[in-house]
Amino acid sequence: MVEVVLRAVRVDVGSSTPLLLLEEVGGDRVLPIFIGAPEATAIAYALQHVATPRPMSHDLLGNVVSALGAKVFAVEIDDLIDNTFFASIRLLQGDQEVVVSARPSDAVALALRVGSPILVKDELMSEDPRLVLLDEDDDEDDEDIDADELLAELRDFLDTVNPEDFDQ
Repeated sequence: MVEVVLRAVRVDVGSSTPLLLLEEVGGDRVLPIFIGAPEATAIAYALQHVATPRPMSHDLLGNVVSALGAKVFAVEIDDLIDNTFFASIRLLQGDQEVVVSARPSDAVALALRVGSPILVKDELMSEDPRLVLLDEDDDEDDEDIDADELLAELRDFLDTVNPEDFDQ
């Protein structure tokens, strides 16, 4: 497994679809994963540490895991089938490991909330490595990430998308 960090959440210009850019720690490869607009919003909230009056789904999941005496020790992007990525949430409850299947966007959103590492299967990074030129503005550690701008991009996408766009 390769440890990655969430480098950015952006909207793809060509398809107007939100995507995650997962960059390997200590390397140059970036794995882009297309996600849904609600998931992108949830991740943007986590990056900005936005407090909501009630727990969002990923906060709730983290709270449930904790209440059951378990800990999320890693999330893994572990498969690609028919252009769809698959992920797993790895939990430790006592001395027992529990693995739960998840969508990558949900796994990443949870990892950001609970502070667990994000891992990608070696083969997914090696099969088709993507070198993506990122602006310095794309650094997740940069406090200038503008959640309002991302939300505006997502709203614009939702206002202009048609159901037929998903049949391509």
